[in-house]
Amino acid sequence: MQNIRLAAHTFCVKTIRSKTGLRQVYKDFKSLHPPKVEVCFLLQDWEDAYNVGGMFRVADGCGAKELIMTGRSPVPPNPMIGVTSMGQHRRIPFRHFESHEAAALQLKKEGWSIVVVEIAEGAENYLEVDFPAKTCLVLGNEANGVYGGVMKHRDLAVFIPMFGKGRSLNVHVAAAVIAFQAVLGTPNRLD
Repeated sequence: MQNIRLAAHTFCVKTIRSKTGLRQVYKDFKSLHPPKVEVCFLLQDWEDAYNVGGMFRVADGCGAKELIMTGRSPVPPNPMIGVTSMGQHRRIPFRHFESHEAAALQLKKEGWSIVVVEIAEGAENYLEVDFPAKTCLVLGNEANGVYGGVMKHRDLAVFIPMFGKGRSLNVHVAAAVIAFQAVLGTPNRLD
């Protein structure tokens, strides 16, 4: 048996910090991987303004068209949203509906498919789903999930399988995981 010895290499890798450099990296990526699905988010009755701020960052990161808040979900100019959104609340369009169900029905009228992110009967692993061309990801209340009034209008339900003891991820983290899978495309069929 022949011994193989790898030469030690020193790599000098620098973080790209300039706006121009970042724009070029993202432009190159988008030219190779154009979005496959258009997304928006419905934040149903969220209670935590910091989660809403984080959601603005997620929405910007995945190229979402809009955030729709319902019920008691905080909206800008709530100062806590500005803290975690890092300014993205000024870039992403948003609107607010008092009624969760009215928001879902309006989105369906606008051509969006309602995809609830919830561990529910008939929910599918998000990795095995072909997301509709216009996907509205519905993220429920942090403690109580997606309410029945919205759930009955769903076109699809998806969940993230968990490998630890916790039941779920933070709501805006879950949104990011699923949104990037939807935007980038093809399901990863598990065998």
